[in-house]
Amino acid sequence: MDKDWAEMNKEMQVLLSKEATFTEGMEKLLALRESLFGQITQIVDTFPEEAFYQMPFAGADGYHSKTLAYSIWHIFRIEDIVAHEMIAQERQVLFDGGFSETVHSPIITTGNELSGDELAEFSKRLDIKQLYRYAREVMQSTDRLLTRLQYSDLKRRFGDEMIEKLRRTGCVSEDEKASWLIGYWCGKDVLGLIRMPFSRHWIMHIEAMRRIKNKLCKLARKGVDPVAYCGFSCNHCFLSAWCGSCRTAYNVCSFATASPDGKCPNAVCCREKGIDGCYACDSLEACEKGFYTPSNDGANAAKAQALYIRKHGKKEFLKAHDRLHEKYDFAKTQEILGQDYCEGLKILEDI
Repeated sequence: MDKDWAEMNKEMQVLLSKEATFTEGMEKLLALRESLFGQITQIVDTFPEEAFYQMPFAGADGYHSKTLAYSIWHIFRIEDIVAHEMIAQERQVLFDGGFSETVHSPIITTGNELSGDELAEFSKRLDIKQLYRYAREVMQSTDRLLTRLQYSDLKRRFGDEMIEKLRRTGCVSEDEKASWLIGYWCGKDVLGLIRMPFSRHWIMHIEAMRRIKNKLCKLARKGVDPVAYCGFSCNHCFLSAWCGSCRTAYNVCSFATASPDGKCPNAVCCREKGIDGCYACDSLEACEKGFYTPSNDGANAAKAQALYIRKHGKKEFLKAHDRLHEKYDFAKTQEILGQDYCEGLKILEDI
């Protein structure tokens, strides 16, 4: 489990268990959920449509054997049912917001009953943008519910009437892989539901989503030129574990994710000019686009690397990077190449 999320979750659990710290615990829970949802937002904003129905760990034992689309659907169908049908006893967001039509899901269940090819086909049918809107509205609605809860509400339990109500909704499949959920939920009090569907359940599935996206990026980069348009080495980049390179559809480098359209300005410019990279551009020294933006503390280090490629070629550049990493322990090249691209170029040439 992610160290920061695990620590926040642990602290939240302790705080919620005592009336004196209940409010602080709720604040911690909401902060944890916001952080986790940020991971989903980043994936939806930067990954191509095809990524959401791929199963790079098909057949594996664990949540990472699913798809990105399924993971989002599953997390928020469970939360929608538990938060609204059970705790608030309101209409689910899926129906109240019209998402049962706009998401294009062929099912209204949690999806536990799906596996293999049917899970991939299910994922392919979903409208990812609408699915994200649904997830966000469920989260926001649940957050509002959580802020209304009092400490005395935490011990509220659910009986046979709730079990029958949930069965009548048809939102949980009768398949043995799913039917156990109703008994599981109804066997907990409100505090128990907060501790699982609203927090830990998120963590487990979003960590699985991280594994899926990292694997997809690794597969996308296979056989692809490891030198980025701007002149960085994808093989040596500290983001390489989760970025598929700007030369693929899985580009999630820092400037791509910061751009409104999810495309790095350097990559866009090179494609428009029909050149292999910034190192092939006559305007390189004066360029202030993307990674070369003056306010970026890595601008001159990036430019130094591009200039090295212009002079010595990509193969020598990658060898120079190998030597640089053998000699120094660093994450970002500006830590070694500094803030003057001429000096940075000299360091690369002398290494």
